[in-house]
Amino acid sequence: MNKDQNDSIELKKISKNMNELVLIMKQLRDKENGCEWDLQQTYETIAPYTIEEAYEVTEAIYENDMDKLCDELGDLLLQVIFHAQIASEKGDFRLDDVISAVCRKMIRRHPHIFGDTSNRSIPAIKKTWEEIKQQEREKDSKKNELLSLLDGVSTTLPAVTRAIKLQQRAASVGFDWKNIYLVFDKIYEEIQELKIELEADNPDQNRIQDEVGDILFTATNIARLAGFEPETSLILANRKFEKRFRQMEKNAKEKNQLLKVMSLNELETLWNNAKKTIK
Repeated sequence: MNKDQNDSIELKKISKNMNELVLIMKQLRDKENGCEWDLQQTYETIAPYTIEEAYEVTEAIYENDMDKLCDELGDLLLQVIFHAQIASEKGDFRLDDVISAVCRKMIRRHPHIFGDTSNRSIPAIKKTWEEIKQQEREKDSKKNELLSLLDGVSTTLPAVTRAIKLQQRAASVGFDWKNIYLVFDKIYEEIQELKIELEADNPDQNRIQDEVGDILFTATNIARLAGFEPETSLILANRKFEKRFRQMEKNAKEKNQLLKVMSLNELETLWNNAKKTIK
């Protein structure tokens, strides 16, 4: 059996399973014989679950658990079907509109594959992708409305993720640091400004919070220029901290000790031992 035949069989199987999932969702939303909970849901009430499922997909990836990833991707797909079913009932759009739109978008944004662009280097692909996205934003903008390069960066994104997207947009027109070492100077400057606010005679909490935000924003720039997604870096740091703290608890329990009654020096000793175990 050749590749085309295998692809054809796989597509038929996908189509069959997708149709079954769509029908299941239609049954759940059936006004007479559907599920009471599913019938009560709206775009707004389902949105938090959609976000939660996306995070659970991410967690499965970092745990390198392929069975869990398969399961969580199914849950995320269900969210898409759920939203599309609600939209179909309201007359907003249908599932085939969602699929058709994303197909057109992917073809449009990959001219090096589906068009006549020959440059397939990663920098060129990224540059073209952003240029096409900007053209799309300009096309969708209202007449006489001032279009910003920062338009379309969702305000509902996690703050760290949104920060890097804003920085990337600004960098696309050359508004960026020349090198990562200049950002080190900037973060030292921001830390000093925070210290000044903290040591003031009458500390202004709003200004302190503002300086903390500047430090976090600058740290995000460092991650970006180092070539890492700050959200991913922080996820990994959280996981490492959690593993080491759990190791601290384990070590303390083995000695019949309680963390809450230990001195800071004793806790630091436990922490350093945990670091030796959990790299």
